Amino acid sequence: MASVWDDLDLLLDSPSSLTTTSTARGTIKDKAGFNASEDAAALRKAIEGIGTTEKTLIDILTQRSNAQRQLICKAYQEATGRTLADDLEGDTHGDFEDVLVALITPPALFDCREFERAIKGAGTSESVLIEIFASRSNKQIKALSDTYLADTGRSLLHDLKSEVSGDFAKTLLTLAEGKRDESTQVDMAKAKEDAKTLYEAGEKKWGTDESKFIDILCHRSVPQLRQTLVEYKNLSGKTLQESIESEMSGNLEKVLVAIVKCVKNVPAFFAERLFKSMKGAGTTESTLTRIMVSRSEIDLLDIRAEYKKLFGCSLYSAIQSEVAGHFGQCLKNLCGGDD
Repeated sequence: MASVWDDLDLLLDSPSSLTTTSTARGTIKDKAGFNASEDAAALRKAIEGIGTTEKTLIDILTQRSNAQRQLICKAYQEATGRTLADDLEGDTHGDFEDVLVALITPPALFDCREFERAIKGAGTSESVLIEIFASRSNKQIKALSDTYLADTGRSLLHDLKSEVSGDFAKTLLTLAEGKRDESTQVDMAKAKEDAKTLYEAGEKKWGTDESKFIDILCHRSVPQLRQTLVEYKNLSGKTLQESIESEMSGNLEKVLVAIVKCVKNVPAFFAERLFKSMKGAGTTESTLTRIMVSRSEIDLLDIRAEYKKLFGCSLYSAIQSEVAGHFGQCLKNLCGGDD
């Protein structure tokens, strides 16, 4: 399992989902010949008829891009005076309802809702916060912050600060500022220097200087950090991930490892999250829904490829054997195909 994270050779030239703005690696594309009011009418009929026709809901909502679904929502409200979200919530339930509502939510608002859910209620869901802030680009984090402010009237950083503490909080808050350097130029000397700083802050001293890890891992550009990971291994003989795992513990270790994984390979990070959400007793449906919906127009094709590489079976077949019913059908449609 560890091998994918230890292999640094191919790292420097591979593209990164943290910096890409292309949708070419998504499984969901704009549907050709799209007509919002026709779709809205079909959805209305499926919802208002006797017994909901789930197949219609699934076929339409999983086979349009998010931008097209926004137009359907608008047409639906114009035709009925009601929101599609309200009608779906009244007419479907459980995980099936959750995935349909997720599909018609604009991406930044969906991140915002997931963030709110993670900090609300008894106990904060740290793993969700880690997943969101370690894997999103500056642009996505800014959109999330702006949407949160518009949606709640409060600052995301302020609300996050009241939920988490210590070095873990410091890391998340730094990521949540969305200020990762975006330059594509790699400064080789700086990479060597950062690697040495990290080595001296961790492996080489009694007690670890966490602030150095947080500063470097949260601020440097992806290409710069990739070079630093290579230099670190040359210097210490261990990967930076191994050092973090041996030097740190708890949520700080988890978030720093997640950052390192996302710097290397965001799709492999998500493939692992999907695998864990389906493994063992019970499935974590909310994680499945969040990843499948939020990555469907970004890098789900790459996530599928990494899943197959890591776990020896296709993501499609894993979903098929773990998740049944209308909810399962939605996820399989989003997955888009068997590898």
